[in-house]
Amino acid sequence: MTKTITFAIMHFSVAFGVTYALTGDIVVGSAVALVEPAVNTVAYHVHERVWERIRRYRAARGGRGGGTAMPMAA
Repeated sequence: MTKTITFAIMHFSVAFGVTYALTGDIVVGSAVALVEPAVNTVAYHVHERVWERIRRYRAARGGRGGGTAMPMAA
């Protein structure tokens, strides 16, 4: 749990630092530091679901899928 907490602190700090460096605005830096990790969490979830779908598709095809494109429809 300590590793997770320290990673979260680092993530917020980097998001704030980069935004503040680019804008010079503490309010914008703070807003991005709060919003970006939440958006990133949702994006990660979607990313994992896509890769799980690819894994299942490849398993059904008996391997890596032969280099063909995977249909993305649900």
